[in-house]
Amino acid sequence: MAYVRNVLETDVGEISSLENEVLESLKKNEVLSANIYADFDTKLTTGGMLADRMAAFGGSWKFILLFALILLAWIVINSVAFLAKPFDPYPFILLNLVLSSLAAIQAPVIMMSQNRMEVRDRLRAEHDYKVNLKAELEIRHLDEKLDHLLKQQWTRLLEIQEIQLELMKELAERKAS
Repeated sequence: MAYVRNVLETDVGEISSLENEVLESLKKNEVLSANIYADFDTKLTTGGMLADRMAAFGGSWKFILLFALILLAWIVINSVAFLAKPFDPYPFILLNLVLSSLAAIQAPVIMMSQNRMEVRDRLRAEHDYKVNLKAELEIRHLDEKLDHLLKQQWTRLLEIQEIQLELMKELAERKAS
């Protein structure tokens, strides 16, 4: 733990609360990867859910095609009925009012949905950072362990080689005598 904290302080400088969370998870041997959306979605308000649905529908081809059909029907009905008494004559002032009202309502709803998605993306990025940092620290720790094991093996190998040389010298002396 001290080694990991030292590596973080050396590489990053000051340790933030995120890095402290990662250090604690390393200390407790906890898994950091989790479904962050489950917790986020449980905090979803009715307004947020409605904004997401409206933004999803408002940004779909289904909406565009349906809206084009409604506009076309409005224009055709008022143009054909122009011979009689149309409820919205040619400059289509009522249609312009409806379109302006729709845009005035739809824009803030879409922005609310985008703000929620931005918060969700920020949580995901923070979570990814913690998981990646923990993985990097674990890899560094494993690398240190491997270096230590290799050093021990080389030391042991040299000791065995020295013993073998001594045995070969003894055998050579016995043959010579």
